[in-house]
Amino acid sequence: MEMRSFDRIGKKISLLGFGLMRLPLRSASAKDIDRETGRRMIDKAIGAGVNYFDTAWVYHEGESEVFAGEALSEYPRESYSLATKMPVWLLESGEDLGRIFDEQLRKCRVDYFDFYLLHNIGGPTYDMAIKYKAYEFLRKKKEEGRIRNLGFSLHDSPELLEKIVNGWEWDFAQIQLNYIDWEVIDAKRQYEILASRGIPVVIMEPVRGGALANLNPEAEGILKSADPSASPASWAIRYAASLPGVLTVLSGMSNMEQVEDNLNTMADFRPLSEGERSVLSRAAASYLSSGTIPCTGCRYCMDCPAGVDIPRVFAIYNHYRMALSNNQNMAPIVFRNTYRTLADSQKAHNCVSCGKCVSHCPQGIDVPNFMKGIAELAAA
Repeated sequence: MEMRSFDRIGKKISLLGFGLMRLPLRSASAKDIDRETGRRMIDKAIGAGVNYFDTAWVYHEGESEVFAGEALSEYPRESYSLATKMPVWLLESGEDLGRIFDEQLRKCRVDYFDFYLLHNIGGPTYDMAIKYKAYEFLRKKKEEGRIRNLGFSLHDSPELLEKIVNGWEWDFAQIQLNYIDWEVIDAKRQYEILASRGIPVVIMEPVRGGALANLNPEAEGILKSADPSASPASWAIRYAASLPGVLTVLSGMSNMEQVEDNLNTMADFRPLSEGERSVLSRAAASYLSSGTIPCTGCRYCMDCPAGVDIPRVFAIYNHYRMALSNNQNMAPIVFRNTYRTLADSQKAHNCVSCGKCVSHCPQGIDVPNFMKGIAELAAA
């Protein structure tokens, strides 16, 4: 396993990080983690040298941290690094900081966190972090030895990122970066801001919530022509991992096949060549022309007050768009067959355009507008 080290971090970290956000499930409930399969996946990853595990208070509706504690407590504490996050947007008072932090220690079965982040402090969450003195609270926890490395995660503009790194002292930062978002959300500029200050970068969404593992046929064909043995996901992982200053690349793995593919990619890691970057540029252009919705399936938009299952509706629509690029006659049939698997209460026509989801979406998707279009497609 490729390892990375930085003076300010103090220990070697695996270039592949295990994100505990999309663990295998036994049912449709996000809380119903398939613990047996999940543990086998973690055992496999650790056996191959992965030592960075990333969870959060809100992942799997609170169960991800519990699972992390169960699975990782089987290993010596110094053998792995655990990262979790403070959900600033859920705070109602400064006292909540201590309550949540102590509960996280209990759930994760640890006495300290190797990496701790202010979670997605873009938009109004930034103001809440200031209001409740969240950074000051966590800095004190670091002084007490409860946090080894203090950072933040962000889905926002380069301007806000620069304001955050200028305002406080950080050991690392976590940003969304992949070969699509390098330009689409200007991840390039965000990366450059962190690199210029020597702040190690943890990369999230390198495969864009799985979207870059399931490309439209033309884009996938471009990659397969260049390397028939490489999966689309491996191209995306290598793109992110090839950047200097990257501490680890998080992958939210959902099954053993994804674990094995990522381990194969990182076990004998090869940075992208200039020729391979050119190939990816052509694949990216094809992908962007397919008209898919840039949803990563993070579920920050849920629960919808009207009952719409927003991520599933978008996933079905994106599947339809991919089918369109392959066979225009079959695409409507593909859409109808998959859309009807949703309960009527979960479908797009129930959207009341309240806008709550928009304010929570890290990608800034105009959810109500897309829901209107999908409802019209379903009614056609």
